Amino acid sequence: MQNPAYTLGNYRITTDPAELDVAFIHEFLSKEAYWSKGIPIETVQKSIANSLNFGLFEQDRQIGFARVITDFATIAYLGDVFILEAYRGKGLSEWLLQVMMAHPDLQNLRRWILLTSDAYGLYKKIGFNTVAKPELYMEKHNPAVYLEQKS
Repeated sequence: MQNPAYTLGNYRITTDPAELDVAFIHEFLSKEAYWSKGIPIETVQKSIANSLNFGLFEQDRQIGFARVITDFATIAYLGDVFILEAYRGKGLSEWLLQVMMAHPDLQNLRRWILLTSDAYGLYKKIGFNTVAKPELYMEKHNPAVYLEQKS
């Protein structure tokens, strides 16, 4: 697997897992992200260990993150995409997503998927659409899983 790095002014994106600030990622996902409130640090660590990760940095400070869960052959799921609020509105989200989609190990996939409740415009800009045939999709979803583990 390749670990390219990308730069845009003072910002850079890396896929090197050694550079990720796992405490920062956990803090955001467990307290700020609507999709993962209460997620344990161990779950974040395991998810990072089993994904292709993209850390967004302003110089040496991590300001964003996203990951791809994939078989590197047919499908990719885009997850845990976030940028700190102070850095939003600068085009960094779109750049991060473009870098992810252009990663050399993620080319020629048949399908990319994601879930969002508030960023449809952003994802449409890079080619995502609503599901054409939602009747084909099924899910087993437990949104309270992390909160239940603490009981």
